[in-house]
Amino acid sequence: MSAELDFGSCSEEQLWCFVASHLERQGIGVVLVGGAVVAVYTQGAYRSGDLDFVQVDSFGRDVDSAMAEIGFRRQGRHYVHPECDHLFVEFVSGPLGVGEDTEIVPSERIEGDVRLRILSPTDCVRDRLASYIHFRARECLDQAVLVARAQHVDWESVESWCRGEGTRGPGAFAELRRLVAKELG
Repeated sequence: MSAELDFGSCSEEQLWCFVASHLERQGIGVVLVGGAVVAVYTQGAYRSGDLDFVQVDSFGRDVDSAMAEIGFRRQGRHYVHPECDHLFVEFVSGPLGVGEDTEIVPSERIEGDVRLRILSPTDCVRDRLASYIHFRARECLDQAVLVARAQHVDWESVESWCRGEGTRGPGAFAELRRLVAKELG
């Protein structure tokens, strides 16, 4: 399967399609979350360095053996490929959610005969804002701006969610809107 992908230079999007397609065929359903989603939605303007998956369903298959079939071995909590030294894969704890919101409906893409799932652009922006609001991670606000500039975002949904994220939420939303408008203006 290595011939299907140039592991030495692949992007987050290419590795996502490769790994998620394989896992889906093995009965292991995953959703791409985190910074790699930003990389996908910005066509590589942002580089994350890793792919975070939330496992949403499995029909008895072991992730370790499924990943080994495509050349990945587990190193602690990461899966690494010997030809891919710029990206690694991690399976993060579920459930799939953004903050307390676990009613997430991922976006889907059909690649060949499989369905690939990824946080929607709106949920990606909310996810990045969550890190900014709760952990003061400025780089995550910058990532939210990149996605909001590159993709259609449901601003009403983001604003409503921010109001529920404590005292910093509304200010984070206002800052996001200001930065997006500044970049576009």
